[in-house]
Amino acid sequence: MNLTTLNEAYGEPYVLAAGGWLIGLLFGFFAQRSKFCLRAAVVEFWHRQFGEKLSVWLLTFSAAVIAIQGLIVLGDLDVSTARQLATRGSLSGALVGGLLFGAGMIMTRGCASRLLVLSANGNLRALLSGLIFAVTAQSALSGALSPLRQEITNLWTVEGGASRDLLAILGLSHTTGLIIGCVWLLAALYFTTRTSQRAWMWVGGIGTGLSVALAWWYSYSVAKASFEVVHIQGITFSGPSAEWLMRVLAPNPPAIGFDFGLLPGVFLGSFLAAWLGQELKLEGFKDGYSMRRYIVGAIFMGFGAMLAGGCAVGAGVTGGAIFALTAWTALIGMWLGAGLTDRWMDAPPASAPTLMQP
Repeated sequence: MNLTTLNEAYGEPYVLAAGGWLIGLLFGFFAQRSKFCLRAAVVEFWHRQFGEKLSVWLLTFSAAVIAIQGLIVLGDLDVSTARQLATRGSLSGALVGGLLFGAGMIMTRGCASRLLVLSANGNLRALLSGLIFAVTAQSALSGALSPLRQEITNLWTVEGGASRDLLAILGLSHTTGLIIGCVWLLAALYFTTRTSQRAWMWVGGIGTGLSVALAWWYSYSVAKASFEVVHIQGITFSGPSAEWLMRVLAPNPPAIGFDFGLLPGVFLGSFLAAWLGQELKLEGFKDGYSMRRYIVGAIFMGFGAMLAGGCAVGAGVTGGAIFALTAWTALIGMWLGAGLTDRWMDAPPASAPTLMQP
């Protein structure tokens, strides 16, 4: 049964939701088994350790870039109408939002996707942080924080189209984008030589990246097979988190679509992975300071994600893999914000022994 038949039989919203659930299941499973986390990768990078966490992130990012750019080169994917490229964007929002998000993920010890993955494993700190993240994201989208978000967003905007496409700006083709992805993969392979080289590091890291590519391809395929207007999209966690919050609280919930299935799929996939790996464990806060730190960090992440146009996955991997200018700006901001915050809050005393590898 092809997608055209499924669209006619069940309707595009439910076909998208089913695909979102399945792709989310794969993402959650692979992300949990590989311990995929931008925050951990950034900490390793700034501490000059270049170990397993950085390797996993590079494997994920390079797999997403190679798969997405490869599909575009083959003519099986067209992302020109994606929100990250086609609509007006904000460089000021991307930079400020990226810095805030990076700071927040250090304070909560995980990005938005990692919080959802850990929540499914029994981590109550991640669960509380995820709920605050969703509330803040919704407030920044259309609530009390929306005017401030708009003020920052309007400081420096960029029109959609070629002006927001990093490859077009640099005069590069998608074939070059594919080559860039291969270079990132070579970097990942190099850094894996400094690790224990767990099988799940490879399988999970690459599988997480391919899940991101699969989301783009699936939504594009549904749109192509539909007689209705269907917006293509990839994996992100800021918008869906806000959407699910309103689905629970608002009398008129948002329409069903890809995001409807994504978050439950990621939660279930992570739960299954933790269960198979015997890693299910209830964890809570140890003291009041930790709780304050997590709450403030979650607020920073929620507001930062809405400013940046996505979270560490939504902007950093999903948007970065299609070479959206604002996504790369946000990603750079996340690395800088996280590095500075880690140095300020978590740097060991000068007298402490170094953890750097020889």
